[in-house]
Amino acid sequence: MVDLQKIFQENNKVLIDFYADWCGPCRMLAPVIEEVKKETAGTLHVVKVDVDANPQIAAQYGVRSIPTLAYIKDGKLVKQAVGFKSKKDILNMIQD
Repeated sequence: MVDLQKIFQENNKVLIDFYADWCGPCRMLAPVIEEVKKETAGTLHVVKVDVDANPQIAAQYGVRSIPTLAYIKDGKLVKQAVGFKSKKDILNMIQD
């Protein structure tokens, strides 16, 4: 299980990628998320949450469709996006 509270305590900016292994668009998004992770290393913590293994976390964030990205800053949900997003869209999403 993913311990988001610990992650939030250690990082003020977190991007959560809600996904499932069987989800085609999630698999398409995975390499984009990896690029974002590398490009924002040190400033943004990226977490992948499998909705099948962590349904309570998905429910907590109102995830009804995957992939869903949730940008958390200082422990609060700032933005949420559903579906495949380009690297540019994701980087724009996390701008402060």
